[in-house]
Amino acid sequence: MTDHAPAHAAPTDNLAAAFQIEGWPVRGRLVRLGEAIDTILSAHAYPEPVAALLGEACALAALVGSSLKFEGRLIVQAQGDGPVRYVVADYDTQGYLRGYCRYDEAKVAEASTGFARPGARSLLGQGVFVMTLDRGPDFERTQGITPIEGESLSLAAEHYFEQSEQIPTKVRLAVGSVTTEAGTTWRAGGALIQLIAGDEARGSTEEVWDRTRALFHTLADDELVDPTIAPETLLFRLFHEDGVRLENALPLKAQCRCSADRIETVLASFSPGERADMIEPDGKIHVTCEYCARVYALEPGAVETAASS
Repeated sequence: MTDHAPAHAAPTDNLAAAFQIEGWPVRGRLVRLGEAIDTILSAHAYPEPVAALLGEACALAALVGSSLKFEGRLIVQAQGDGPVRYVVADYDTQGYLRGYCRYDEAKVAEASTGFARPGARSLLGQGVFVMTLDRGPDFERTQGITPIEGESLSLAAEHYFEQSEQIPTKVRLAVGSVTTEAGTTWRAGGALIQLIAGDEARGSTEEVWDRTRALFHTLADDELVDPTIAPETLLFRLFHEDGVRLENALPLKAQCRCSADRIETVLASFSPGERADMIEPDGKIHVTCEYCARVYALEPGAVETAASS
C-alpha cells in the first residue's frame, strides 16, 4: 500500500470504510466526517462540549452502522442524570446521518469549569448506553443496553461490545474544529478494530491482538480529524509494516427525515383542544425539528385533515 489515494472515484472525506490488515485476524472500520458533521452540529448553538459529544456519537453510529448487512437504521444513544440528559445519533444504511442533544446549559457550563473538555461520563452522569437496530416496519427493533462505563463514549462503546456481543473491540473517536479562509467548521473521525475469533489455522490470536491494540493506541485525535491526511495515509501510518487496505468506502451525508407530512401525522395524535392551543398569532402551528432545527409553519386545516383521515 502507498500513501497515494486510489485512481477510482472513491470518497476521500465524509466516508465510512472497512479496512483489513493483511493476514491478521482483525477487522477494522474508519470514519471521516467533514461537511456532514458540520451541518449537524451547526444547526444548533450547542456549547462546545455538547457539540463534541454529539459529534462522537455520530462518528460511532457511522462506524457501527456502516457494517450492517441489511437496509435499515442504527441508533446510538446515551442518557443519564447529568448536564446532558440525552444524546442520540441516527445512521441510515443509505449513508444518512442525523443527531441531537438535550442538555441544561447552566449545568454544562458548571461541569466544564476547570476542564478543557468534559467527557461523556461528566456530561451524562449515571446512565445507560444503548444501540438499537431498526430493520423497518416488518421487523421488531433489537436493542442492547449497558451502563455508561468510563469517561469517554469510546469506552462506553467498548464496554457495550464486550458485554453484549463478547467481541474484543477498541474504539477511537475525535471531534474538533478546523479554521480556513472560508471560516471555522466542525470535523469528526472514528476508528474501530475488532478481533475475529481464532481457529486451528490461525492459532492463538492473543499476540496479534496485543500488537494491533498497541499500534492502534498511537492513533492521535488530530490525525482523525485532519482534512489533509487521506484515509489511506492514516492507515498506512499505523500498519505499514504489515500491509493494510481500505475497502468499500461509503459516502456519508447529513440528512434529516423530517417532513411536513410526518409532523402533521404527529400533531394529529393530539386532541382538538390541544391543537387549538398550539396555534400562534399568525394562525399557524409552528414546529421545530429537534434534529435539523428546521421550522415548519403548518396550517391547522391541514392538521385537521390528517387527524380525520
